[in-house]
Amino acid sequence: MSNAPFWKVKTLQEMSSAEWESLCDGCGKCCLVQLEDEDGDRVLTSLSCKLYDGATGKCRDYANRSARVPDCVRLTPDNVGQLAWMPKTCAYRLIHEGRDLPDWHPLVTGDAQSTFKAGMSVRGQVTSEMRVDEADYEAFIRDWPGENGDK
Repeated sequence: MSNAPFWKVKTLQEMSSAEWESLCDGCGKCCLVQLEDEDGDRVLTSLSCKLYDGATGKCRDYANRSARVPDCVRLTPDNVGQLAWMPKTCAYRLIHEGRDLPDWHPLVTGDAQSTFKAGMSVRGQVTSEMRVDEADYEAFIRDWPGENGDK
């Protein structure tokens, strides 16, 4: 039997629901409002979904998020590869692409706060989309660590 961590020996489809959920590093980047630029590329903002709690870095209603936010995409092993907008540091994306988890990922460090400590989380750095007029969203475009090839 292998001592390798589950994410190195299992496909996304083979993971249990607990293993699947543990892949999320809690960065919150997938909860950010994204805009499309003039070239059709998506850009991130510092605006978060109305359910994202910027202080805790968690969804306020994770179990019901899809019902409360109709455009919230529920990740599955089958759709991860189709979602080009997923954060470049996202564990689901990395595993789907056959890559390893970053050294700051909680599954690697054993520390649930390691994503935040490594500066890879949006926690504490966002404004709820509910507080900003949609016409002003462009003023919130922002580069986030790990999303432009930096680590």
